[in-house]
Amino acid sequence: MPSHRSLRVAEAIREVVASAVLFEASDPRIRGVTVLRSEVSGDLRNATVYVSVMGTPGEQKLALAGLKHAAGFLQAKVAARLQTKVTPVLSFKIDDSVKKSVEMARLIAEAVASDRKPGEGDAPAPGPEGADDEDEGGREDEGDVLPRPGPASEPRDP
Repeated sequence: MPSHRSLRVAEAIREVVASAVLFEASDPRIRGVTVLRSEVSGDLRNATVYVSVMGTPGEQKLALAGLKHAAGFLQAKVAARLQTKVTPVLSFKIDDSVKKSVEMARLIAEAVASDRKPGEGDAPAPGPEGADDEDEGGREDEGDVLPRPGPASEPRDP
């Protein structure tokens, strides 16, 4: 289990790299990159940054090459933020969990749509049992309702 310190360092690396990629990097290859998470080794000497790139596999490889090219710039940004004795060496990996979750949602929606029979979703759902006793106004039949005694219906003594 990672220590509290390594988790804090990993989160700081994720924040710095994400901000630098979004606002400071000028390489057009890494414009569509989203930084998802980072992991740091126990000795804080190596860090793996997981990124997502929406696009074709060729665009993903191109973005990964751009990130490797910008690793020194990003590592300098991390060093300025962390102020530790040793700055972690950054490596980048494509994380396709976002694409997998989108595909899974599509498959679930497709399965739900195929389970419905044609015209099944068009009719309103039937109400709870006993709803047949109500008239259009939403009140029960008046023959079943007993008047409630109240101050207006009680006889007053003079």
